[in-house]
Amino acid sequence: MNMRHLFFIALAGFVFAAYGQLSVAVSDVKLSGQKAVVPLQLENHLPSAIESARAAVFILDDQGKMLGQSTRWVIGGSRETKGLAAGGTNLYHFVVPLQKAVSTTNIIAKVTFTRVVLEGGKLADISKDLKIQNR
Repeated sequence: MNMRHLFFIALAGFVFAAYGQLSVAVSDVKLSGQKAVVPLQLENHLPSAIESARAAVFILDDQGKMLGQSTRWVIGGSRETKGLAAGGTNLYHFVVPLQKAVSTTNIIAKVTFTRVVLEGGKLADISKDLKIQNR
């Protein structure tokens, strides 16, 4: 093999690696009384279904002070709720109770995933199989 062939093989590997993920797009926080609502757009680009995924959301003010936090199953989590099929998408509205009234409009949501379970009970590698982006 020459260098040109190796380059194209490496490039194809990067393209496939980018699509082999659970992609999460975090939209702007919306306030509703003493609650913050954070829309999450979930897209499964992994080759197998996701049985469940657990996320934690931290609501921060413009100075980084935490206003509220919550942890929930955003995919699956019980026998009654379905997972996310390979190639599937879902919109999840994450509701976080706030500790006190909010006086600022510069509020951000920090989203982290603590557990992603793939089809058959295999755990995903969150550092490689998950991509979170703010819209």
